[in-house]
Amino acid sequence: MTTTPADDVLGTDTASATGGHPAFPFGRTCPFAPNDKYQSFSDDNLQKVDFKGTPGWLVTGYNNVRTVLADPRMSVRGIDDSSRGDDGEQAVPGFFVAMDPPQHDDLRRILAKEFTPRRMAAMRPTIERIANDLIDEILKSDEPVDIIDALALPLPSLVICELLGVPYDRHDFFQERTRAVLAAGSTPEQVGAAIGDVMTYLAELVTIKQANPGDDLVSLLVKHIESGDLGVIDVAGMSTFLLMAGHETTGNMIGLGLFALLEHPDQLAELREDPELMPQAVEELLRHLDIIGSLPRTATEDLEVEGQRIAKGELLMFSTEAGNRDPSVFDEPDRLDFHRDASRHLTFGHGIHTCLGAPLARLELQVVYSLLLERIPSLRLAVPASDIKLKNDARIFGVHELPIMWDRP
Repeated sequence: MTTTPADDVLGTDTASATGGHPAFPFGRTCPFAPNDKYQSFSDDNLQKVDFKGTPGWLVTGYNNVRTVLADPRMSVRGIDDSSRGDDGEQAVPGFFVAMDPPQHDDLRRILAKEFTPRRMAAMRPTIERIANDLIDEILKSDEPVDIIDALALPLPSLVICELLGVPYDRHDFFQERTRAVLAAGSTPEQVGAAIGDVMTYLAELVTIKQANPGDDLVSLLVKHIESGDLGVIDVAGMSTFLLMAGHETTGNMIGLGLFALLEHPDQLAELREDPELMPQAVEELLRHLDIIGSLPRTATEDLEVEGQRIAKGELLMFSTEAGNRDPSVFDEPDRLDFHRDASRHLTFGHGIHTCLGAPLARLELQVVYSLLLERIPSLRLAVPASDIKLKNDARIFGVHELPIMWDRP
């Protein structure tokens, strides 16, 4: 299906004015499929594109994306994208996603000790409680209800605040700053100011937890200040990154995934009949929708990919959304199929920068979809699908609103 392309602002159908190459990333006109422009590209060849006016090489094939992302000659530095925590000459303290080894490895190793899959799994009762509370409020509301505002955004925000030990009463402050960071039209100065605001607040919270620690993640990270491994600004930066990344991405995925479920009634029916399919369904939704879609890197040395010479310092854009539709890896890749093994998808990245929060995101998605299907079995769109406004005006894809309705007893 397609929706109005009015918000297709991240990519255009015209060549970049700077280099004559297509502007990348490509905006979507269909919520459940990459831009048709990929059809003119070969997975076995690299294509030239422009990223914010900088020429680079587009990598689309699944195997190429995996192989080159894992190449130690790939760097996350020198990329014109301040939303990742790149402050120009150096990364924002604590934002390991914008750091190369050894700094990246040191910070990630410390965080991984506390941000473990086991700890994430232990969050299930908390996630279920939060989701049930939000669904209770939905069922009390008059129809239609925008489920993005009522559930998709608040749930991961509440979860990450509870995990970190950050007061949720400041969620409007965090959400406003996060949206400023992720908005396509934000300037580097606006992004830096938004990150700085949150880091300043969290640095104050870190000092409070130094005196009165709890059992939350920030308190656990504070112990590494005492050991000398981290400074207050490092913990504040890591917490800022987790807070911003932990609610906006998952919130968009909850909303877009629910939209996909409602627009694929055959798959939805199978999920209702066999709830045990949910973990596999979530992996397939992640593959099929891939809300981030691309990852940038620069080459630290000369190298060759599929016969194409890449010079040191050149930009590479890895299209995970195209890799996730590679027919040599996924049969009928454009079909949403909850019976396929989609666990090899690239949506959480690959290599040393693979998303650390993936286990938590998976758990949130499984819990919220399961509870919605159980508690609101007649859930459906309250407007035609073509009226749903796509979020092509942000760095993370999704929908702005998703009005839903249901049969009342």
